[in-house]
Amino acid sequence: MSSLRNLLRTVALVGMSAALIAPTAVAHAEPSPADLTRRIETSSTELERVVESYNKLREEIKTNEAAVARLHARIGPLEEQAQQSRADVAELANTAYKSGALRTADALLRPGGASGLLDRLGTIDQLTRQRQERISGFTADQRRLLDEKAGLDATLTRQAAQARQLAAGKKQIEQDLAKLYELRRQAYGAATERPEPRAAAAEAKNVPAVAGDAGAAVRYAFGAVGKPYVWAADGPNGYDCSGLTSAAWRAAGKSLPHNTRMQWNAVAHIGRGDLRPGDLVFYSGLGHVALYVGDGQVIDAPSAGRNVLKRGMNMMTIQGYGRVR
Repeated sequence: MSSLRNLLRTVALVGMSAALIAPTAVAHAEPSPADLTRRIETSSTELERVVESYNKLREEIKTNEAAVARLHARIGPLEEQAQQSRADVAELANTAYKSGALRTADALLRPGGASGLLDRLGTIDQLTRQRQERISGFTADQRRLLDEKAGLDATLTRQAAQARQLAAGKKQIEQDLAKLYELRRQAYGAATERPEPRAAAAEAKNVPAVAGDAGAAVRYAFGAVGKPYVWAADGPNGYDCSGLTSAAWRAAGKSLPHNTRMQWNAVAHIGRGDLRPGDLVFYSGLGHVALYVGDGQVIDAPSAGRNVLKRGMNMMTIQGYGRVR
């Protein structure tokens, strides 16, 4: 009996020791669909901020490129005028010399003697000063324009570098999104929404009757429903948020920059009660914009992996409202 008790005690001690030294198995719970959705939306929001910053730089670069072209067009004629003025002065001096106007002996033998020479020299000197003043004026303008161009060239170089940095940041976010999309594929069977080419036709019956330019913008937005979100794109096969609103208003003959913050600065700010179809709805932080289509609904390009859709305008915190001028 004593031996049995000793055996049982030994087994118990061994079991306890094994439990103490055995590695603890940690159960890793699979992320829930709700958790995956939150993580994807967080990354999508960050990506949208990067995309909108990239869009802003592209708009600024286009503006500066146009300014540089205008400066080139102005600098060319100034250079030609300055060269012509220099040639005029040189020709004047050469002609005066060859014609004997500057040869003292010849001038003294001519009627009028020394006084005539002084008169002729005074006239030549006056003409030379006038030409030289013209040269100074042209070269000063040319120098000013060249300085402006140098400043713009430096700005373009800096912005190009920033655009490359933003593109690199976007690439990293897309890599992070790819990982999350893979998890979503495991959870839902699909990483992204499939484009729905017939969605616009299905919404056609809901297009409000809006006159004028706003009507053209609204009809364009309805026609984009079902097309995919594509970063930095403004149609016709895909859009990001500010790309959609700029494309819609471009169809109405109005130019809006392809950037949410720039659009906010370009429109007339209105109150919620003044909203009409065609107006723009801006969201907190100016990282997102949508086109209002009436009845509390907007059409927007939501985020990466989703399609353009019509939905309630209160899906995010609203910053303000704008009307295209």
